[in-house]
Amino acid sequence: MSVVVLLHLKAKPDSFETLKATLAAILPDTRAFEGCLGICACADAEDNAMLVYERWQTKADQEAYIGWRAGRGDLDKLATLLRAAPVFETREDVFA
Repeated sequence: MSVVVLLHLKAKPDSFETLKATLAAILPDTRAFEGCLGICACADAEDNAMLVYERWQTKADQEAYIGWRAGRGDLDKLATLLRAAPVFETREDVFA
């Protein structure tokens, strides 16, 4: 059963535009990652926040992806732009 992962990111006020640009640069690699069924992001400029909507074939696929990003150092770089820890919510994809 496929899953939806919602990723909540809250940028530091002076890092919001950099966060948007970073996501735009890395999301094509995410889309190409094994098991990714789709990904998109939306922005809340008032709160300097981003919401990333991910669909994966399995939770294990998404976990493998996060491990790959961590191993490359991408998550550490992303963390420098954030004012709070990223929040992941995983849900069953009911209407896929």
